[in-house]
Amino acid sequence: MEKEKSLNKKFVRYKDGAELYSLGIQNFMKIAKEAGAVRKIRGTVLVNTEKLDEYIDSFEVRE
Repeated sequence: MEKEKSLNKKFVRYKDGAELYSLGIQNFMKIAKEAGAVRKIRGTVLVNTEKLDEYIDSFEVRE
């Protein structure tokens, strides 16, 4: 139930995003920054999941 809720969110915090993408928090933070998906609002850091998904999709392996 909680995971379904996160899937519909455009922005997530680092901890929630790491769980959602099944990554460690440090790796998630690094990938989010590389993707340019990090936003800081009044001391809160949010990650744009749409932008992150586009970045991850760019690494598609075709065999």
